[in-house]
Amino acid sequence: MSLRDITGSDPGGASNGQVAMGYDRVGGGSPGYDRRVRYPVVLLDLDGTVIDSGAIILASMRHAAETVVGGTWSDSELMQAVGGPGLEAQMVALDPERVDELVRVYRAHNEPLHETLECCAGMDAALAELKERGHRLGIVTAKRRSTVELAFARVPIEHLFDTVVGGDETEQHKPSPEPLLLALDRLGASPGETAYVGDSPFDMQAAKAAGVAAIGVSWGRIHTADKLTHADVIVDTAEELLDVL
Repeated sequence: MSLRDITGSDPGGASNGQVAMGYDRVGGGSPGYDRRVRYPVVLLDLDGTVIDSGAIILASMRHAAETVVGGTWSDSELMQAVGGPGLEAQMVALDPERVDELVRVYRAHNEPLHETLECCAGMDAALAELKERGHRLGIVTAKRRSTVELAFARVPIEHLFDTVVGGDETEQHKPSPEPLLLALDRLGASPGETAYVGDSPFDMQAAKAAGVAAIGVSWGRIHTADKLTHADVIVDTAEELLDVL
């Protein structure tokens, strides 16, 4: 699935009904250098979008399910709710009677695995380029802020973000727009100047509900790209992501 397949136009064009923002001078370019900035504000999911955490999430979901509930679980059963509602809500799908124990076992297994994390391919460079262009960046994630800090301790990119909204900072979680709206409020930004980048259907639904552009990424290894039915555009590489922002 290519960028052209989704947009029906070249990557330099506006995406699937989104209106290009016009030409703004951004970054530290030489005099006379203009670059089209569609979305001055770019919010991003963390797991599977910025950091390559799909494998450790799956491993910890499997460990929790097999330890607490028992039996054999498919990947799709374990990952179906990942990236949307909080961890407690995700565990309801495994066993609604043992949510607290599932969460405890999951976290005990998952948090040490953050020592193995890396950025998704090309995302560290892409984030640095977006910052240089003059975009304001934010993270909106289902992770608790304390777990976000574990990821940033391993992948030192926190300085690139103007705000971070963790999953424990709002009453409602994706696909509700509340986390995205909190990020916009903190940045003093409007939905019309903002894109949300994510790898899950919950990300795309939240973006639509918040009135921001919904940009799906196919590399997350948590959800397959065919699940991103609410996306305005789906990109397959960090380079393609830069083209649509």
